[in-house]
Amino acid sequence: MRYTRRKFLQSGSTLAAGTAAISVLPKELLGMHNRQVAPSDQVRIAAVGIHGQGWADLHSLMKLPEVRVTTLCDVDENVLSGRAAELSAAGIKVKTCTDYRKLLEDKSIDAVLIATPDHWHCLIMTEACEAGKDVYCEKPLGRTIAECRVMEKAQQQYHRVVQIGQWQRSQKHFADAVRFVQSGKLGRIRLVKAWAYQGWMKSIPIRPDSAAPPGVHYGLWLGPSPTRAFNPNRFHFNFRWFYDYAGGLMTDWGVHLIDYVLLGMNVDFASAASAAGGKLGYPDDAEQWPDTMATLYDFPHFKLIWEQAVGINGGPYGRDHGIAYIGNNGTLVLDRGGWEVIPEGKQMEGIPHQPSTDNGMDLHAANFISVVKSRRMEDLHAPVRAGGLVAMNCHMGNIAHLTRETVHWNAEHTQFTDPQSNRLITPDYHNHYQLPKF
Repeated sequence: MRYTRRKFLQSGSTLAAGTAAISVLPKELLGMHNRQVAPSDQVRIAAVGIHGQGWADLHSLMKLPEVRVTTLCDVDENVLSGRAAELSAAGIKVKTCTDYRKLLEDKSIDAVLIATPDHWHCLIMTEACEAGKDVYCEKPLGRTIAECRVMEKAQQQYHRVVQIGQWQRSQKHFADAVRFVQSGKLGRIRLVKAWAYQGWMKSIPIRPDSAAPPGVHYGLWLGPSPTRAFNPNRFHFNFRWFYDYAGGLMTDWGVHLIDYVLLGMNVDFASAASAAGGKLGYPDDAEQWPDTMATLYDFPHFKLIWEQAVGINGGPYGRDHGIAYIGNNGTLVLDRGGWEVIPEGKQMEGIPHQPSTDNGMDLHAANFISVVKSRRMEDLHAPVRAGGLVAMNCHMGNIAHLTRETVHWNAEHTQFTDPQSNRLITPDYHNHYQLPKF
């Protein structure tokens, strides 16, 4: 059975608060998790943030026979008790906590899965590395450029295995497509397009502030973000659309797709970026980041156009997401479903659709655990450096939108050439939290 991100997010929203549900864990997962493995070969994992994507990641990890999930952590006790009940009904007993710092004190834990809102990634990842834990961290690596740099330095200083949840890097058809792009058969690639048109993401009606629901440790959820009254629009999945916690569609889907632009074209940083966008689809709803935006990136030998739209499925080439490498001889179009080559006249032969044949999330989890055991950092499919690189490029596009200027990047000094943009590199931490220093 294949598990899509959307299916897990939808299943997470149906969890009955505070009730013990009959386990819905798939049989093959349970069979793997219950297989007898010598204690010396086990990898003991704690998960922080288990409402949506974290639960999906945990499923993939639990399919590996050597993985033992020992601890669940979430600031929402309703989610926490429900997930623990699902595991308990399947015969898997776990500890629970609402503060991640408690599980970092447990020396028996080998690795930590981090699937919290973006504004928590940096603190939890750096402290987990300092505590001697390996880390599987959801994307984007950090909420800001400065956080990405700090997280890279933490991994280097503590020599921990850190895999970023850019799971497409573990799929065969993505690797096959990149090999074709780099074969030269498309001719000179002058333009690359990447896009996310997400029709299933709908408008968010404005809702009044309220008290946090019972069981929600709201202060722990806020963490280093500004203190604000609780609002249901900002909680759980929809945190993605607010400046305090994340970067909208650019850092939600952009890190997956622009990652493959960087890989396919073998580049690091864009030298400049400009953006045009706004709340054009739903001008009066609660979302802060643009529901519609086009961003132009300047690379030395090609240009990248990023497009995003909430509430629309009709993206380029009839796909709601994808990457198109446009060459003189033809265009390769790639998405999670597969890839194809569209010839330019008679310059080359076209290639029919080559479908995806594997489960990227499962393979990504397996790659992480393999490296946890081997300590061969070079075998990681999405190391912290890769996560930081694409996240910083995405943040560059968002900063271009916020400043309404073309921003110019100095890769040698990892900063922009103007003070206004540089002020957006480093976040302000609140509530007595501080950005780690390395």
